[in-house]
Amino acid sequence: MKPACRMAAAAVLSLPVLLTGCRFTTRKLPVPKPPLVTETATAAVLVDRLNQRWAALDTLNVKVEIQLSVLKAQEGLAKDYTSIPGRILLRKPEMLRVLGQVPVLGTRMFDMVSDGKEFTLWIPSQKQAFKGPNSLKKKSLKQVENIRPGFFFDAMVVRGLEPDDWYGVVADSETVEDANRKHLYLVPEYVLSISRHKPGSLQLTPVRVITFNRDDLLPHKQDIYDSGGNLETQVVYSTYQDFGATKFPTKITIKRPQEEFQIELTVEKVTENMDLSDDQFQMKVPDNTPVQKLE
Repeated sequence: MKPACRMAAAAVLSLPVLLTGCRFTTRKLPVPKPPLVTETATAAVLVDRLNQRWAALDTLNVKVEIQLSVLKAQEGLAKDYTSIPGRILLRKPEMLRVLGQVPVLGTRMFDMVSDGKEFTLWIPSQKQAFKGPNSLKKKSLKQVENIRPGFFFDAMVVRGLEPDDWYGVVADSETVEDANRKHLYLVPEYVLSISRHKPGSLQLTPVRVITFNRDDLLPHKQDIYDSGGNLETQVVYSTYQDFGATKFPTKITIKRPQEEFQIELTVEKVTENMDLSDDQFQMKVPDNTPVQKLE
């Protein structure tokens, strides 16, 4: 037998020794704890729950704490601003008001109103106001000029589906770490993907992706895409509590990855379907305040 063949034969004969020998160690891996209850639902049931919730809601009046963070992903930095008390008013189909107050004093830090198409943002301390379309069309280097009421509205309540929406659901799971208790938790999920046909094409473009935790079948994440299929807004809903007859998240984190900022809302009080008049969505900017037009 040639030397090369003998070496190959020896290697083959040694495999059982390597595989069954005693040169190994055993280590323990953390075992994720499953939830006590796991709900089951079809895609149609999840969509029906969203549609019913959206149809039953006319207005929202929410007391919150607002914290803004400016993120610089490439530099690995985040600037967290001090949280402030605020109020968010919402009335379908698209009217919104977001009011931020100076802590303790209770005076206005900023005031933003929208009729669903155009919005006005007034910042008294800077003696400046901004007006522009509800949705951001042109990104600005100044973070304040990228804030729009459209993504606030979409984040506060998960909308129902439109008649021309296509959807599909997959079952998935996520492993979450509880750093305080040093435990891993298994979180079973349903991921609802919503898309629409691109005009004049068979191509589907993403509209939203909504993640439901299967312990309560409530929305815990929502990814919202722009008309070009780019991820525009990410929303995380956590720690649901009862506010009257409905459950509402007490933490809503709104992320805008393209503009690199994040808004975290800590919800303190929620009132649904109370009468909200037109004048509650109107604001008069002082005559001596310069108004900047935004795109």
